[in-house]
Amino acid sequence: MATAAASSLLPLHSSRRTPPIAGALPSSLARRSSSRLPVSSPFLSTLFTSPSFYPTSKRFSSPSSNFYVKAGAQEEKKKVLVVNTNSGGHAIIGFYFARELLGSGHEVTVLTVGEESSDKMKKPPFTRFSELVSAGGRTVWGDPGEVGKIVGTAAFDVVLDNNGKDLDAVKPVADWAKSAGIKQFLYISSAGIYKTGDEFPHLEGDPIKDDAGHVFVEKYIADLSFSSWAIFRPQYMIGSGNNKDCEEWFFDRIVRNRPVPIPGSGMQLTNISHVRDLSSMLSLAVEKPLAANGKIFNCVCDRAATLDGMARLCAKAAGRELKIVHYDPKALGIDSRKAFPFRNMHFYAEPRAAKEMLGWTSSTNLPEDLKERFDEYVSIGRDKKQMQFDIDDKILESLKVMVTV
Repeated sequence: MATAAASSLLPLHSSRRTPPIAGALPSSLARRSSSRLPVSSPFLSTLFTSPSFYPTSKRFSSPSSNFYVKAGAQEEKKKVLVVNTNSGGHAIIGFYFARELLGSGHEVTVLTVGEESSDKMKKPPFTRFSELVSAGGRTVWGDPGEVGKIVGTAAFDVVLDNNGKDLDAVKPVADWAKSAGIKQFLYISSAGIYKTGDEFPHLEGDPIKDDAGHVFVEKYIADLSFSSWAIFRPQYMIGSGNNKDCEEWFFDRIVRNRPVPIPGSGMQLTNISHVRDLSSMLSLAVEKPLAANGKIFNCVCDRAATLDGMARLCAKAAGRELKIVHYDPKALGIDSRKAFPFRNMHFYAEPRAAKEMLGWTSSTNLPEDLKERFDEYVSIGRDKKQMQFDIDDKILESLKVMVTV
């Protein structure tokens, strides 16, 4: 394990045989073979510390750059409706997806939950919706349960639900899409529905929590028998316009010369993807509806990072010194879900289905992407903003760690 501690980043390759992908619902929802080969975890013995293992070419040079992927002249242009959440980390997925589709010549309407005048719309990515309008997109607001009334007679080929976490929220949208003759229905689920097991990374078809709200939605969509449907299970993401702290949590402490409290050993592995990876995967599903039909896709990049590694990468991007402090949440009476932005456990998946079925490739490059994110962090003045670190202070006081600011 001393070798493992030397690296922040690990390639997501396992010797496990790919579970069946077509109609890849869990055994509790669909009959399928579950034979597997034992894992030898070669990715734990091959550790990459050099950024050279990331893609060398990037489609996105800056947060404000034109990151459109131009479609070929012969590709079918489609009309796409994005039902977008009005809060949380997933909101940025719909924004990036819409921009990428508009750049490819598709018609896009984004229906955001709630009212345009609400305070939630004063935060990114909603403050950047003018970019969608400038690119030819349409933005509307309202209750997704009344989607038919909101869009009126407008016709669509594809619907993405990037809002509902349970059947009550998604069923009205899915039912309307079916009755309206929508050809393709895509749904943003969550990799959080995988059961914790002894084998990693999570593969499509692995056991899931039968009582999770997303699971009932996935089954319902499959049973509606759209001409094409697909499920996407994301994890953590970074990117300009995100309104849920990820890398910012680390920057907040690093720039103020504060210790970074990380629960457990810090060697827990997780996926942290740039949102462009998620949008490019979704766009490929639109371009390849037959290949995507009936599939479940882990919507993640193809590398894992340790929790300590994420802290080190953020410090390097900021050009600052780093002090990590580990703690046992249970021993200190701390709820790690409130004290830290990631799960205190191994939590990572492999995007095997997207690679094999869609020909997708990841472009996430954490060392480079985090430099861009830090530049924006400074440009908006967050490094100078007054902040309170009450939970951190409780942890550090319990550990008798002094804070010198």
